[in-house]
Amino acid sequence: MAQQDEDFAAMFEAEQPRQAARIARRVKPGEQVEGIIVAIGKDNIFVDVGAKSEATIQREQLSDREGKLTVAVGDRLRARVASAGRKGIELVTSLGRKGGVDLAAIDLAHQSGAPIDGTFTKAVKGGLEVEIGGVRAFCPASQVDIGFIKDLEPLVDQRVQFKVIEVRDAGRSVIVSRKAVLADERAERALALRAELKEGAELEGIVKTVQPYGAFIDIGGMEGLAHISELTGGRVERVEDVLQVGETVRVRVLSIQPRDGNPNDLKISLSLRTGDDAAAPRAQGGKQDQILDGTVGDVTSFGVFVDTEQGRGLVPLRELELAPGADPKRAYPVGKEVQAVLLGRDSEGRLRLSIRGVARAEERSNYRDFNQAKKKAKSGSLGSLGDLLRDKLSAR
Repeated sequence: MAQQDEDFAAMFEAEQPRQAARIARRVKPGEQVEGIIVAIGKDNIFVDVGAKSEATIQREQLSDREGKLTVAVGDRLRARVASAGRKGIELVTSLGRKGGVDLAAIDLAHQSGAPIDGTFTKAVKGGLEVEIGGVRAFCPASQVDIGFIKDLEPLVDQRVQFKVIEVRDAGRSVIVSRKAVLADERAERALALRAELKEGAELEGIVKTVQPYGAFIDIGGMEGLAHISELTGGRVERVEDVLQVGETVRVRVLSIQPRDGNPNDLKISLSLRTGDDAAAPRAQGGKQDQILDGTVGDVTSFGVFVDTEQGRGLVPLRELELAPGADPKRAYPVGKEVQAVLLGRDSEGRLRLSIRGVARAEERSNYRDFNQAKKKAKSGSLGSLGDLLRDKLSAR
């Protein structure tokens, strides 16, 4: 029996290096891992990532710019493996936060995939120059953002995080991507959102694109479609009359369905009619094609604000009745009395109006009245069609 115990102990000791090797192979540089902070030392923080021994990460990686620690024992941490070898597992979350970046740090960021801090310094042909510590890099226009950015100049002097996607000519040519960092952040937000997403939930979102049939809205890493019929309680002629790209709105989740049976690809339907608006659809904004009397209260570079009995509303430039090249400030001076048709309200209840749409609204209203009169005339309950039309004209 004693001999069996000794044999078992010998086998156990022999297994330890092989087990450690399997763990080392399992954790590779560049891999993203998640663990629990188990101890905080003077220079390093120790993290349990499920390996034989704890991984370490430099304390400054988890400190703010004033040097104050931003984590505590027991916190969950997500980081990337910078190295995994005889010295153990070393983690990084980002590089270059305190400057002093050299080519070695650039190589580490490239190998590990860890974000690195840098500053846009100059807009050039095809992208932006970036300074990362003492290293100059280039960020192509296609890698500046998830979406297309036409004017890069406003980004100059902004300090953000990048991923190093290419290092050539011994570091003389470094290519970085801001887009890759944003994509990772978006994926993390989407993962957290997916766990909480449910029908009926109300969320904040940002309008990403506008289509003739509706608007695609980013609700925090995932996009949903708000159909044109779900933008306001009233009738909407054009989506652009109600929403603008980049606008922050509050939406309600109508439905969540897997696309083509794929549970990881969700089709999300949204509505801007939230709260009381959801309980009383089509009531928001008053009757269809409602025309309001108002007074110009302010003129801006993007439109005219009109004060009405229902409150102040915006008439975008494209909804003004203007001759080509005309000056809105001269055509619509403050205090001028105007009529505007109510297009709808945004998520905060602000009016969206149209002046050029007044004529179209009157035409539609007259057509509806004509059809209604025609139906009643056919029923014989209210006299002839001519009588009804004469009554309507005399009432004007």
